[in-house]
Amino acid sequence: MKEVKILSPTGHLGFTPIEEESFWKGVDRKPDFICADSGSCDIGPYPLGADVAASPEEWQKHDLELMLLASRELDVPMIIGSASDTGTNRGVNQFARIIKDLAKKHKLKPFKMATIYADVQKDVLLKRLEKGEVIEGLHGRPPLNKEILMKTDHIVAVMGVEPYIKALEEGADVIIAGRSSDVAVFAAPALWSGIPEDIAFYAGKVLECASFVAEPFAGKESVLGILREDEVIIEPMSDYQRATPESVASHAMYERIDPFIEWLPGGYIDMRGCVYEAIDEKRTRVRGSKFYRTPEYKIKLEGSGKVGERCFMIVGIRDPYLIANLDRVIEWSRKKVKERFGESGYELYYHVYGKNGVMGELEPIKNPTPHEVGIIVEGIAPDLEMAKELTYLAGRNFLYARLVGVKGTAGAAAFISDEVLVAHPAYEWTINHLIKVNDPLELFEIKFETVGGE
Repeated sequence: MKEVKILSPTGHLGFTPIEEESFWKGVDRKPDFICADSGSCDIGPYPLGADVAASPEEWQKHDLELMLLASRELDVPMIIGSASDTGTNRGVNQFARIIKDLAKKHKLKPFKMATIYADVQKDVLLKRLEKGEVIEGLHGRPPLNKEILMKTDHIVAVMGVEPYIKALEEGADVIIAGRSSDVAVFAAPALWSGIPEDIAFYAGKVLECASFVAEPFAGKESVLGILREDEVIIEPMSDYQRATPESVASHAMYERIDPFIEWLPGGYIDMRGCVYEAIDEKRTRVRGSKFYRTPEYKIKLEGSGKVGERCFMIVGIRDPYLIANLDRVIEWSRKKVKERFGESGYELYYHVYGKNGVMGELEPIKNPTPHEVGIIVEGIAPDLEMAKELTYLAGRNFLYARLVGVKGTAGAAAFISDEVLVAHPAYEWTINHLIKVNDPLELFEIKFETVGGE
């Protein structure tokens, strides 16, 4: 029976450093591939729109160095998807540069590196729209149009397994890929090795977040997947974690609208028939997953556009009367901003920690009785000076809210520092759409080069 071992050392390369002890234990098991995803939408639209990394390069370099040295020692492929948080061409080039620097530092023997690019230019999509093509929106979004496109600063396509398989067929030892389906990073080498689709795609789903699939909860610990013709076995490499039927099944349902269906480029995984079996205290075996091809091959597009400059101000309130009347205090603050700036042309938000600062309107506890609250005033405007002023005006007016019953002249609000904090510009997700393609490779460019041996 064909068996393939895939080592997954992290659920997001570089986000915080890989735990080294469990990684090297995994390397000692001699995996056939070492794979990691390095990107996510969870970081918000700013990094994609501004085309910057969300993680420090030193952390990224730490993880890449571990994976590169181990893969070259074992002479097995190393595969990275969604390079440098966003999977843009910038991220691919950044990681490729780091790999070259590491190869030189460690005097590695020559190896073949593939870089796979996922940026999509606006004019490519504009031409399709002008020809009457419908690019459908996801989750209630309208179809893509020129207005949405022009509001977008950066666009990536989310690749499936085919670009990875092409790179492996061409003999790549290291693959640095742009924006990718998390599942594809792991499913592609399994498919290339002869593992059936039903198992390969499911294994990608449960391996992509590494130690999140095990218990107790831990991040950045390594997990080994052992894939065979009709099963996948999940085994954590850390001493203190175990993969149980409950932990693996719950991770399979993680981040899904439908807990049993995982949509991918070209098809979907159906997990309704999965059977989870504990082999021992440490390992769980899974059988019964199915992969179904869709009649049309569709690729997800992600795009982000700048809304404006953004500032914050931090306000603390401990006065019980003001807390009891907090909605009126916020309305006073908002009113003073409207008097100065009008009704539109900016955005103003009040994040009330101690009440509903995390969940907002979704907070189920509707009438909390905190003894103090912290308010993050967030102002967004077309230019920085306006953003600073409106945020200042909104924050300082917590001192002056006119409420019946207020007798004191001070102490209504407290500031950690009476200043406005300049933040990253505000971006929004503009594109979350599906585009039909005739060839799974048509939106992606693959380049090869020899690295090392200098």
